[in-house]
Amino acid sequence: MYTLFDLFKGLSSLCRYLNPYNFNATTSGSSSGSAISAAANLATVTLGSETDGSILSPSSWNSVVGIKPTIGLTSRAGVVPISPRQDTVGPIARTVSDAAHVLDVIAGIDSNDLATIEASRYIPKGGYAQFLRPDGLRGKRIGIVRALFNFGGDASLTRTFEQHFNTLRKRGAVLVDNLEIAHFDEIYNGSSESIALAAEFKIYLNTYLKNLVVSPVRSLADVIAFNNKNSKLEKVKEYGQGLLLKSEATNGIGNAEKAALVNLAKLSKNGFEKLMTKKRLDAVVAPSARVSTLLAIAGSPGVVVPAGYTKDGEPFGISFGGLRGSEPKLIEIAYGFEQATKIRKPPSLKNFKI
Repeated sequence: MYTLFDLFKGLSSLCRYLNPYNFNATTSGSSSGSAISAAANLATVTLGSETDGSILSPSSWNSVVGIKPTIGLTSRAGVVPISPRQDTVGPIARTVSDAAHVLDVIAGIDSNDLATIEASRYIPKGGYAQFLRPDGLRGKRIGIVRALFNFGGDASLTRTFEQHFNTLRKRGAVLVDNLEIAHFDEIYNGSSESIALAAEFKIYLNTYLKNLVVSPVRSLADVIAFNNKNSKLEKVKEYGQGLLLKSEATNGIGNAEKAALVNLAKLSKNGFEKLMTKKRLDAVVAPSARVSTLLAIAGSPGVVVPAGYTKDGEPFGISFGGLRGSEPKLIEIAYGFEQATKIRKPPSLKNFKI
């Protein structure tokens, strides 16, 4: 006989590893536990943290809604950091409505995170729920960067997103197609972001650990040593510690890191931000979470909504990204799309076994 505790313990264990729609599918991103819990109806809403894709990607792969807010719109105080320049906390839920209501609760000034003071100017009077408008797509200018829509010859996905484009048009959106972002390949394949994040992670994690009241580890070096000492438990052989070791090898923000940070700012300003401004766009649309890197280096918001399922039952989403502070427009767009399509279906849990 299983107790209620056994049931939730078993489901919790599954949630760490399994996509509730297809156990063989990826769960993606570091906030996958949050996305899976919402998808599997273990929670109405959850929170995720994102540096680059960790809200948008697992939300997409687990058929839920994820909102990645503008940097500083929500407090990061108490969250294990990678980079305050890119880290953000946002809601994950089964509907755009639930996610928007949670954003209303968590957005605002926190004296423990100074970035929230500046970003508070983006919070609309009356909050975000007021933008849950069924006609939210009407008049919105949405850009299509075709470089984001490379499906490797998968004709089914190509057809699906062309149908979604038609839905956006029918609901009153103006689609601006065949756009290009300057230095697109460098943004997605260059080394600047990884160079900057490696150094920032060590700096901010060390500060975070030192300020904890009680902790067996006080630095990144301590974490690495702990993992080595408990290698079987921490599965070091299976997963390694490559990123931790790379970060530990850095020595603050030196010339290489400064150059990387300058380059990231330039790539964003002359790429995504310039495109949005020049073409007077309200959002850029992308499959799944492919817009995440553009948003990450810009500190900009994004919303992902369920967009369909493959023949194997694997979910995928559609994401909309905008300039800093554009959450109201993105919520209008996401809600308008969600209400027009109502694609999400709950997973079948018949295969869950404790």
